[in-house]
Amino acid sequence: MNIWITPCNLFLLKWSEEKLTDSRLFIASSYAVNALHYEVALAPKPGLVDPCSSGAHQDMNVFTFINSITCLAPFFQRYSQAGFAHTGDLIQLFDQLRGIGQEAEEAMLQATKGINTHKGANFSFAVLLGATGVYYQQHDKAVLTAEDTNQILQLAADICQHLVKQDLQQITHKDQLSYGEKNYLTYGTMGIRGEAAAGYPTVKKLLEYLRQQPQKTSVSLLRGLVYLMSETEDSNLVHRGGYEAMKTVQQEMQKIHEANLSDTDLLRELTTYDQVLIARHLSPGGSADLLALALYFLQLEGVSFW
Repeated sequence: MNIWITPCNLFLLKWSEEKLTDSRLFIASSYAVNALHYEVALAPKPGLVDPCSSGAHQDMNVFTFINSITCLAPFFQRYSQAGFAHTGDLIQLFDQLRGIGQEAEEAMLQATKGINTHKGANFSFAVLLGATGVYYQQHDKAVLTAEDTNQILQLAADICQHLVKQDLQQITHKDQLSYGEKNYLTYGTMGIRGEAAAGYPTVKKLLEYLRQQPQKTSVSLLRGLVYLMSETEDSNLVHRGGYEAMKTVQQEMQKIHEANLSDTDLLRELTTYDQVLIARHLSPGGSADLLALALYFLQLEGVSFW
């Protein structure tokens, strides 16, 4: 047996051959996998895992991420297929996507030996791939436009319209809370649930920023990350350091964003700032997830930064 064929890969091959009813679903799920690979490969990313640094994480590295992404891939196909096959109430689709997502999370934790690499990204790709499947059911298009992306983001909002009320307003009845739920109780931040229920407005703003970049390079993507970190209420930063620590990072990244540094100076600044966040034990994982979501849509639109 080929040593590179893991149980997750076998599951992926089975799904590719037997289950997907439209080739666009395979392409979309492949783009989501690519997006996570592109995000972790991008460097230097302050406080985050990349090929040069584990950032503020002592329990994971780039190989942990690769293992996680491999195991998530077949579930990404299931998300898109679920959306494509769905009829009726989109809230019911969310319940189906959440069930698949829980399976995906278990597979991820098994692949990473219990390390949470992509819990937030898995949630968002469940919603967005499901929304993409619904959109493909309604539209016979291969390459999408910015307007198509906006319509998929609106579908995501429709799928998640109940989340803030159902999940966040009822958490006082739960025995175990996620980091995002604890942040909501302590600081009032909505986290990824609020972002999803609003149709990912931060991703929409990032896409507008990236489409306008004159040079489509990896450094342009780093500029996008800087922009994100200056704007986003990053749940990971809030969890690790509190609300004031998150605001401090926003302000520091705003200065870097407004400085409009050359490529060389930006890379130097981000390398230095990586050490700053490592010393503070801060990792902007929420911003990294949002960047990956934008990379997914850029591929659907045929926009290349690589």
